[in-house]
Amino acid sequence: MTHTNFTIFHPAVFVLLGIPGLEAYHIWLSVPLCLMYITAVLGNSILIVVIIMERNLHEPMYVFLSMLAITDILLSTTTVPKALAIFWLHAHDIAFDTCVTQVFFVHMMFVGESAILLAMAFDRFVAICTPLHYATMLTWPVVGRIALAIVTRSFCIIFPVIFLLTRLPFCRTNIIPHSYCEHIGVARLACADITINIWYGFSVPIVMVILDVILIAVSYSLILRAVFHLPSQDARHKALSTCGSHLCVILMFYVPSFFTLLTHRFGRNIPQHVHIVLANLYVVVPPMLNPIVYGVKTKQIREGVAHRFFNIKAWCCAPALG
Repeated sequence: MTHTNFTIFHPAVFVLLGIPGLEAYHIWLSVPLCLMYITAVLGNSILIVVIIMERNLHEPMYVFLSMLAITDILLSTTTVPKALAIFWLHAHDIAFDTCVTQVFFVHMMFVGESAILLAMAFDRFVAICTPLHYATMLTWPVVGRIALAIVTRSFCIIFPVIFLLTRLPFCRTNIIPHSYCEHIGVARLACADITINIWYGFSVPIVMVILDVILIAVSYSLILRAVFHLPSQDARHKALSTCGSHLCVILMFYVPSFFTLLTHRFGRNIPQHVHIVLANLYVVVPPMLNPIVYGVKTKQIREGVAHRFFNIKAWCCAPALG
């Protein structure tokens, strides 16, 4: 499978090594990875079902939350099953087209989730800072256009990555020292100048995500200012509680993602297997925790889960309180 000469070729198959240096621990590492993946898929699926079935959750905030859950399922499902196949079945081969598809979805889900978190911050900003205009500003057509804009922006940002990858001539080797395909890891196997790949693949998505972070920070600074001007302590507590779960999810997404990106880009003294372990945790830990956070901190979702899955009807017919 390995090509030791310098003949230019487009490999039909790449070879994913898993986690180089930790091959002896692949089986042990696969157990928590599998459990976290099952929890992520099950938790987000329950969240989506509850939001669809419960009428009091048919609000813009929960539409964006269901989009976040779908994104989390796609992100983890794009990567984890292949990693488990490597760990359990030694299925190291991955077709070139499948590898490129994996690159596309991994990066698109990253950019898309950032945009969804921005939309959720905007929803909370309107709900808390201009509550009387919430119903007129966030109508269903507006929510639909926001959702379409999120998908379109993510696609337009990441699709050039696929073009940049498929234009490259490959030589030397088809071995990828990783458990899944990612843009720069594949591009480094090429025997051509990949400067454009590096600059576009790193700068453009990161600039867009940083812009999202800035807008989220502005939204929450305005939200906090509005909250502390509310007349009663109960009103302040209620407003802050509606934002608490969203802030937790924001931190769980951006902190590990930026840490992973920065250590991958600048942490040259960090062992390679540490980078790969962090990359695997990033695609499964936030998707696993997001539905747990919203389930614990959001009363309407707790009631919906109790109603739909445990047949507990107490409180389920109460109107949404925010």
